[in-house]
Amino acid sequence: MSKKTIISMIVIIAVIFGIYGFTKFAGNGVSADGEKIKITHQLGETEVPKNPSRVIVFDYGIADALNNLDVEIIGLPKSSLPSLLSKYEDSKYENVGSLKEPDMEKVYELKPELIIMSGRLESYYEELNKIAPTIYLGVDNTDYLGSFKKNMETLGQIFDKEKEVKTQVAKVEEAVGKVNEKAEGINALIALANDNAFSVYGEGSRFGIIHKEFGIEAVDKTIESSTHGQKASFEYILDKNPDYLFVIDRTAVTGGNTSAKEMFDNEIIKKTDAYKNGNIVYLDAEVWYTISGGIESTQKMVDEVLEALK
Repeated sequence: MSKKTIISMIVIIAVIFGIYGFTKFAGNGVSADGEKIKITHQLGETEVPKNPSRVIVFDYGIADALNNLDVEIIGLPKSSLPSLLSKYEDSKYENVGSLKEPDMEKVYELKPELIIMSGRLESYYEELNKIAPTIYLGVDNTDYLGSFKKNMETLGQIFDKEKEVKTQVAKVEEAVGKVNEKAEGINALIALANDNAFSVYGEGSRFGIIHKEFGIEAVDKTIESSTHGQKASFEYILDKNPDYLFVIDRTAVTGGNTSAKEMFDNEIIKKTDAYKNGNIVYLDAEVWYTISGGIESTQKMVDEVLEALK
């Protein structure tokens, strides 16, 4: 065999292995040069691959954001999908457990390159992080818009969607500005109804965006800030007599015997200014209760309140 022939064969073999190597890396979502970036999140600092293609998400708000940024995922909890995420009912998306408990075997089997978890799974962080780089991009109730913007910018950095994120965040901020203009001089009370019982929420709560970012004054600034709100009565609402009463019906999401509209249709509530002026607003429970922190969900939250204010 001539020297020229041997050299030609070596070149051909090198090209074949080069193509194979590129295909292998491209197929599992890792860039050809194996680029990684450090992401700071609520549970620490994690090195993640740039543009991962095998992504598992345990937070519906993040799933909403990725969907609106045209980023595909391979799995998420499917047992309680809100309507905004109905596309994920398709069998091509794997069910990876529930919002409170991951199916660790399924997660491991899927060989993810990135896992984005929710606060409910904080106790599983170390275990998930052993399977794949895991980050937590939660919403800060005391600074909803600030944390929302930071989380979206983080997603933009990971998936090369900075331009798209900037556009979407700007739309939300513009709408919030319009709410601020209409909110001047208005106060409100927020109630979460749950099958014949309800709690009220104030500043710094999971629904505190209505007060802090939207600029609607809290009619009661002493409401304790807790995950489950502060238990209240209809007499309490009449006593505080807010300009607006924003109601979120948990039973519309979780099921129950009595809807919020049925609950609040009583003689005590009918004495309030909010009722007399047509200012009892029933917010979209799916958006506010199950999928906050996303792009479309946050936009819907802003738009709902903007439309309600007179």
